Amino acid sequence: MSTIDKVKTLSAPVADELGYELVDVEYVKEGKNWFLRLYIDKDGGIDLDDCALFSEKVGEKLDSIEPDPIPHAYYLEVSSPGAERPLKSDDDLKKAVGKYVHLTLSRQVEGQDALEGYLTAFDGVELTIETKFKTRKKLIELSKESVAKARLAIDF
Repeated sequence: MSTIDKVKTLSAPVADELGYELVDVEYVKEGKNWFLRLYIDKDGGIDLDDCALFSEKVGEKLDSIEPDPIPHAYYLEVSSPGAERPLKSDDDLKKAVGKYVHLTLSRQVEGQDALEGYLTAFDGVELTIETKFKTRKKLIELSKESVAKARLAIDF
């Protein structure tokens, strides 16, 4: 089991207990330092107090595990995934129906490598996005496999 999987397994119940959703976990080396980043969310958004509480609870849990899942020094960071949060799971995509999204595609669709627009449907296999091509609105149906990355976006 990878470090990220171990941390997800340990921290997801803490998030549930506090009424948060564990959105993502990153474990990365930047320069000479290691960072363990946990992203949480909830209805109405996350504030600094939420991040501090979750950091404290997860830190205690990580410190109490033997053997230590992360045996060397690291920085624990907890934050909101932001306004343009990634959509990684089927549940994320289902919750995003009706919202403005950015899709990076694994293959071009109508000559485009990426699409932005309103996600109008997702059934677990296919999704439909309403996007603009020049001045026309167009509904495009895609298989989930043709989407390399998805995230919420801001409609300007």
